[in-house]
Amino acid sequence: MPASAGTLSSRIGVSARALDGTRKNAPGEPGRIGLLYMLPAVALFVTFVVLPLVDGLWLSLFRWDGVSSRHWVGLHNYDSLLHDPTARLAFEHALVLVIFYAVLPLMIGLFVASSLARVRIWGSGFLLAIFFLPQVVAPVVVGVSWRWMFDQNGPVNVVLRAVGLGAFAKAWLGDFGWALPSVGVIGTWAMFGFVMVLFVGGIQKIPRSLYEAARADGAGPLRELMLVTVPGLRNEIAIAATLTVITALRAFDLIFVTTQGGPGESTLTPSFLIYSQAFLVGNVGYAAALAVVLAAIVFVIAAGISRLLESRGG
Repeated sequence: MPASAGTLSSRIGVSARALDGTRKNAPGEPGRIGLLYMLPAVALFVTFVVLPLVDGLWLSLFRWDGVSSRHWVGLHNYDSLLHDPTARLAFEHALVLVIFYAVLPLMIGLFVASSLARVRIWGSGFLLAIFFLPQVVAPVVVGVSWRWMFDQNGPVNVVLRAVGLGAFAKAWLGDFGWALPSVGVIGTWAMFGFVMVLFVGGIQKIPRSLYEAARADGAGPLRELMLVTVPGLRNEIAIAATLTVITALRAFDLIFVTTQGGPGESTLTPSFLIYSQAFLVGNVGYAAALAVVLAAIVFVIAAGISRLLESRGG
């Protein structure tokens, strides 16, 4: 009888709370106080990301030089972009840079990280710190340093001449055919350390028993890489691929410091084209349209990589 009375009173209490409109939050569900803590971050995101994006989308519908009054042109800027060979060339260059900024660092970083998992190297922590150094140094410093190294009389050409390959020495950043690959090499050097450190950290969470079982079954380095390391680094690979691809598509600082988009248009990228159209030519509306298209491409690629990760994870 007392137990029945207790059950009845608890039910009455639940019903009273339901009628009162209040309930206890489920585990992990944010309460009202938690939502208040999120407001500053949401306000900053809306102020510095959402509103500028909306404003850029609005500007892309006008012809404007940044000073005089705007003139409504609708989708004319986007139509001009589709038929502009310079814009097409800039996006082609961005795709080439994806190979240097993303594909090569991912391959090299995965190879080095998996090698470190198999063989313990003394001082590997110091080497990781050295490889990660480009992420700490300002991009302007990186660009100035490599511009000196690729100079006609820079260290790269000095080494080539010293080993008897002086015929290949050239002003790398001033050559129409080699300027873009040279900038790409800088990107590979800058992104490789970040990717490798990320992969080394991910490998440390893979159970050693999986490696021991693979080696007991006679798996060589390649099979061990494909069957153990790559599946275990799925999240890290997705993060690295997303960040490096985005960095390649919006490459600007290295281009600005090293080549200024030249020689000619051989290193022109979408970001540098946006800068030149907005601040050098005075075609702000067209630059805004370029920026919107570039942002849309970056969003689609990031979303595609996330979906690919989810499908592989399932």
